[in-house]
Amino acid sequence: MVVIRLARGGAKKRPFYNIVATDSRNRRDGRFVERIGFFNPMATGQAETFRVAADRLAYWQGVGAQLSPAVAKLVATQKAA
Repeated sequence: MVVIRLARGGAKKRPFYNIVATDSRNRRDGRFVERIGFFNPMATGQAETFRVAADRLAYWQGVGAQLSPAVAKLVATQKAA
């Protein structure tokens, strides 16, 4: 099953997350099919905190991909804003 989830990057104590479409059996930070966005919880000032390609997200959901709880929460807050 394909899942859309966060893959952690960045340095120690400075997280940066890529939003990726991957097989659910792969590791969190392992191989992925497509990178569709990012989440930067440490963003300050005018820096962008969250971005996702809405068309690619809709495509993956259309072919049966499931959102992880964290990504679902981020997408819901973006749609509400």
